[in-house]
Amino acid sequence: MAESKDSIPLDSEKIYLGGKEHHVRTRCGSISVIVYGDQDKPALITYPDLALNHVSCFQGLFFCPEAASLLLHNFCIYHISPPGHELGAAPVRVTASAHCVDDLADQILEILNYFGLGAVMCMGVTAGAYVLTLFAMKYRERVLGLILISPLCRAPSWTEWFYNKVMSNLLYFYGMCGLLKEFLLQRYFSKEVRGNAEVPESDIVQACRRLLDERHGSNVMIFLQAINRRPDLTSGLKRLRCRTLIFVGDNSPFHSEALHMTSKLDRRFSALVEVQACGSMVTEEQPHAMLIPMEYFFMGYGLYRPCQLSDSPRSPLSPSCISPELLSPESMGLKLKPIKTRVSLEV
Repeated sequence: MAESKDSIPLDSEKIYLGGKEHHVRTRCGSISVIVYGDQDKPALITYPDLALNHVSCFQGLFFCPEAASLLLHNFCIYHISPPGHELGAAPVRVTASAHCVDDLADQILEILNYFGLGAVMCMGVTAGAYVLTLFAMKYRERVLGLILISPLCRAPSWTEWFYNKVMSNLLYFYGMCGLLKEFLLQRYFSKEVRGNAEVPESDIVQACRRLLDERHGSNVMIFLQAINRRPDLTSGLKRLRCRTLIFVGDNSPFHSEALHMTSKLDRRFSALVEVQACGSMVTEEQPHAMLIPMEYFFMGYGLYRPCQLSDSPRSPLSPSCISPELLSPESMGLKLKPIKTRVSLEV
């Protein structure tokens, strides 16, 4: 693809481990997109949760060797950051930013058009999962499938609305202060990894805390306010015809939201995976729990992991050992509960 003035590739291989950053100008401002892999392959786009970007939200999944081999073997990855959430982002001018979730969904369409992409696979976490679900409802022909982690689909409850308003006020008056970061870490992670007086925080929580220090409070507030004014998508979920795979940690504050969304989707095309002893951000806390369900999910599209890696002790699946009836659309309605991956990792 020829470079244009709308795309500003950065010499950032050391930062992004081979990915290249593009700044795509949209109607609502410039958006950072990190591209990994062969652009001739099918596209998988990602969208992170509030105050996160591809490093803090998806690094755990893509650093998992088996998951990385599955995803990078089959897809070119396009990590989309919400406005002002990319690494090194400057404060976003309010007049040039997206003010509602429809604007965020429309920005995704502009990004796909810029890169010349047709239908894409989508992966999003919580607020990002909502934006991608809205995008799939507005532009159905542009979505092959949805992989949603601890998704939102209803308008905020009074409890969530109030909680978000408190965070907005903290951001407005104090920026990314310590209390605000504690609220966000509770949103992302389970108690087991957040630690307590006797047990220290896990490495992933400490890393996330450091990355949150890099966010500008005003940029986070723009995304938060858009999500806090989101409409209810429930009535349109039955009309989605793309396959949908939902992951949720059983300790996630959005667990009931994921169950509600699953109950409203067409069971022929959807599956729920509840991950034990995990918070909202399964991609970071228990990424190995995602591997086998994703393998089954992608087999429905004729996609597999490379044969040379099929002997992995963590994921013994290969196309030849899976019963054909498991790949039927009806099987996608099964409720799957992976084993506690924390135990398997210690073996």
